[in-house]
Amino acid sequence: MPTILLTIAYDGTNYSGWQVQPNGLAVQQVVEDALRQLLGERVQLRSSGRTDAGVHARAMPAAFTTRRDLPLRAFVEGVNRYLPDDIAIQDACQVAADFRPIGDALSKHYRYTILNSVVRSPLDRLYSWQVREALDIPAMAAAARHFIGKHDFAAFRASNCVARTTIRKVDAVDVSLKDGFVIIDVVGEGFLKYMVRVMAGTLVDIGRGRFEPDHVCRLLENRDRKKAGVTAPACGLCLMKVYYPEPDSGTEQLIFLPADVLAAFPASDPSR
Repeated sequence: MPTILLTIAYDGTNYSGWQVQPNGLAVQQVVEDALRQLLGERVQLRSSGRTDAGVHARAMPAAFTTRRDLPLRAFVEGVNRYLPDDIAIQDACQVAADFRPIGDALSKHYRYTILNSVVRSPLDRLYSWQVREALDIPAMAAAARHFIGKHDFAAFRASNCVARTTIRKVDAVDVSLKDGFVIIDVVGEGFLKYMVRVMAGTLVDIGRGRFEPDHVCRLLENRDRKKAGVTAPACGLCLMKVYYPEPDSGTEQLIFLPADVLAAFPASDPSR
């Protein structure tokens, strides 16, 4: 029975998140229903993690095993026929039966987008957080560098986060300004609930001048969530990509980041 890995893009606006849950429509449920219509059997998707309600994804990996032996293009073109316009399969490939979308993942890339303008944008409102005050981008970039490395991120998580440990490793953070949008790119092994959104909210407070860039250091030391920034709105967050070991590399220590991604994160170290 083949194991198929899908790469899924979705607009999370109308969903309660990725994972199936009893009190809302989830992206996982919609994709599994589409697969059932194509395959004539129920399958369960195993993803690389979960995204919260309103969060988007350009490339969510999710694997499943099926009794059907179909051409790979059928898992793209065929499944997309049964999906709504805000969800689409981007790619499909066959992987080893023991492939673990979570356990085998080496790094995840999230992007948070801020519209820094006094005038709202109807076309961007579902994909960015509007901040009207002028932001100090160099101060935000200086603060962002303090996140890099292995730290205790207890000050940057949701109050109902149930993670067994709050220690996480962040490989790269980049803050840039493009056409009136402030872009915060974060790459790391894994993240606590709301972690990237609280990081973004804290960086915005620093950009507003409320705190100095080294405030991030104090938060990492004192672990006090109340002294960090607000949880930035879900609409601005997007899962860009999940990285796995380079095929046939002979090692699981290398993070397989394409050159264009590495160029966007000058502080990252691909040997980590």
